[in-house]
Amino acid sequence: MLNKDMTLCISLSARPSNNGTRFHNFLYEALDLNWIYKAFAPTDLGQAIAGVRGLGIRGCAISMPYKEDVIDLVDRMDASATAIASVNTIVNDDGVLTAYNTDYSAIAQLIERNALDPASTVLLRGSGGMAKATAAAFRDAGFAQVTIAARNESRGRALADLYGFDWTADAESVTADVIVNITPIGMAGGADEHALSFTDAQIAAASVAFDVVALPAETPLIAAARAAGTTVITGAEVATLQALEQFVLYTGIRPTAEQVQAAEEFMRAQ
Repeated sequence: MLNKDMTLCISLSARPSNNGTRFHNFLYEALDLNWIYKAFAPTDLGQAIAGVRGLGIRGCAISMPYKEDVIDLVDRMDASATAIASVNTIVNDDGVLTAYNTDYSAIAQLIERNALDPASTVLLRGSGGMAKATAAAFRDAGFAQVTIAARNESRGRALADLYGFDWTADAESVTADVIVNITPIGMAGGADEHALSFTDAQIAAASVAFDVVALPAETPLIAAARAAGTTVITGAEVATLQALEQFVLYTGIRPTAEQVQAAEEFMRAQ
């Protein structure tokens, strides 16, 4: 039951989903924590972050398109956020806001879990905060043949130059062994929710299709890749891993593997 002593955590996104609310609230109940988690779509990011500080909100997840804009609104940057100039997590310690990035570790774990070959060619579509985390994870895993596809030349070139990768404005002009969507294309509720982030030819040429979009879990890219017999890595997997690390940062508790699996199943059953 709601009560005045509950600890509150929130998420801020232009397009909120129930992924985080279901994952975190399931674990709060499983671990008998007097906590609650709520998702918001802020109309003013500065005021929202001021609210985190002023209301004593313990934790705040940051999603597209605020991962870079929030940097100037926090007090401290953890090395995980500083390294890629992108934030997806804020922890409030008595009014002091520290920014972290758990996206990077999630992507890095999935690269390792799926035994992706560093000799593979990679095409990353996107140039925002999540793209920085993804590009950094591939670079640190030893991938060198990477192309950033982004229509915004200044952002695309800057990201590519940062990690020593190539850039193209034409996302359909390149094929690669591993294709990764880091744009809102295919996201539920968006203008492009039914669109493919890569062409059929690109999907057919790839050995792995990776979509960071978490809602729906079966995006158009993932559905098309499965139909083509291509190995897939889903945004739902990313969401689980990064949310787990956020949970640990907020609560100081690391759930068991069984508890995490149950929370993930509950999250996906919406």
